[in-house]
Amino acid sequence: MIVTKVLIVDDEEDFANALAERMRNRDLQVDIVGNGEEAINSVSEKAYDAIVLDMIMPGLDGIETLKQILSINPDLQVILLTGRGTIEKGVEAVKYGAFEFLEKPVKFDVLFSKIEKAKSAKIALTEERTNDMIDKIMRSKGW
Repeated sequence: MIVTKVLIVDDEEDFANALAERMRNRDLQVDIVGNGEEAINSVSEKAYDAIVLDMIMPGLDGIETLKQILSINPDLQVILLTGRGTIEKGVEAVKYGAFEFLEKPVKFDVLFSKIEKAKSAKIALTEERTNDMIDKIMRSKGW
């Protein structure tokens, strides 16, 4: 069984810990960081199937963190959460590559479902990118 790896990025420590505990109860592997800078460092060092990212945090906000995370790995699937969301922010998040935009309080079953879909999307993107790379190599070698 392949374990789903999730990074939670949220400055609300109690919320992040409670969410992580529920995810671990469903056999997900979870890391928690408290801000965008830590998220960027974590994504640079580890692979994740999904990232649950708070929109409003001190320092880098969710949109800026999203941009930087996707510049490191465009296959990452980021689910943005916000307690003060607007339609405009949701559209902006999707425009910059967010997989999903959800409002807090989010129902855990909905979030869990989105994480599973994000994992599937990441796997599909990675396979597509790998197949493209293999095809390119094959064409360049004349095989």
